[in-house]
Amino acid sequence: MSKRDFYEVLGISKSASPDEIKKSYRKLAMKYHPDKNAGNKDAEVKFKEVKEAYEILSNAQKRDAYDRFGHAGVGQGPGGAQGAGDFSGFADAFGDIFGDIFGGGARQSSRRGGALRGADLKYGLEISLEEAASGITTDIRVPSWEGCSDCGSSGCKKGTKPEVCSSCGGQGQVRMQQGFFSIQQTCPNCRGVGRRITSPCSSCNGAGRVKRNKTLEVSVPAGIDTGMRIRSAGNGEPGLNGGPNGDLFVEVGVKSHHVFEREDDDLHCEAPVSFAKSALGGSIDVPTLNGKASFEVPEGTQSGKTFRLRGKGMPNVRSGVFGDLYCHVVLETPVNLTEYQRKLLKEFDESVDKNKERHNPHSKSWMDKVKEFFN
Repeated sequence: MSKRDFYEVLGISKSASPDEIKKSYRKLAMKYHPDKNAGNKDAEVKFKEVKEAYEILSNAQKRDAYDRFGHAGVGQGPGGAQGAGDFSGFADAFGDIFGDIFGGGARQSSRRGGALRGADLKYGLEISLEEAASGITTDIRVPSWEGCSDCGSSGCKKGTKPEVCSSCGGQGQVRMQQGFFSIQQTCPNCRGVGRRITSPCSSCNGAGRVKRNKTLEVSVPAGIDTGMRIRSAGNGEPGLNGGPNGDLFVEVGVKSHHVFEREDDDLHCEAPVSFAKSALGGSIDVPTLNGKASFEVPEGTQSGKTFRLRGKGMPNVRSGVFGDLYCHVVLETPVNLTEYQRKLLKEFDESVDKNKERHNPHSKSWMDKVKEFFN
């Protein structure tokens, strides 16, 4: 029986690129795959033809020889196809598709599995605004794992030793056949170690380590804000089967303050000003994180006026440059007045009312707007 032309088998032209060859092969191999066509002899024959054609045309040297001398140039006589059980070419063509699903397929077959990085741990640390401004060094208690002293970290009961895993023969990996796929994966019985503990230590339950708490010193930089994290490398959970430890992440939360509100590196606060001082002007004192500060309130200051004190805010956690403090004036209305004080205020109000345009310019403009609204 004469063999079909390999280009005809794959349905491509003789000038087809390697990508076009692989694309056509994938499509046809899926179409005629034995798992999809159980008992179909024609599909099995076509699958062998597709595989054979791909193995020749995907190899630059074999393709060149085939183009020059035909089947004779690649030693392919009638019935010269390889056995149906050899799917190495198929695995190469499909490795990039199924590698993520099956753990890399043949690409990982040479790697011994089981070494896993330990999980990361998170620790919540709450500090005050003053501590966030200055930075602090504090101690925290976190879980830790130490080698079990009863079994010498072997995980085995005294007088016993681990046994070679019967499932993988000590290799740590097993090969599974799924259709035409041959998949190598971590042994489920020994979890990639290659050995099994049949008589575990009662103190550590075969883990070879026991859980303890340890104290770590954490340096919190000045200017840190809520949600920022500090990484402590290697202080997470231990790795498995020789894998590296995970990391510890200290997540900082800054408590709300009774005086200041934070906005990035800036601070905001209210500055109560008396009725007389807002009218006459004068100096007022306001708190800062580093003590008291003073500034002049000009004559006629209205409630809501904002004053900016440069460099009195929070330090930037990276640059160290300080933000600003914004003081928002809140006009204080006097309460619990004596009869004499009430009399003085009434006299004052009557004197001001005689010349509203001069003394209460905002009131005049507001009345003008009201009149315009109703007219």
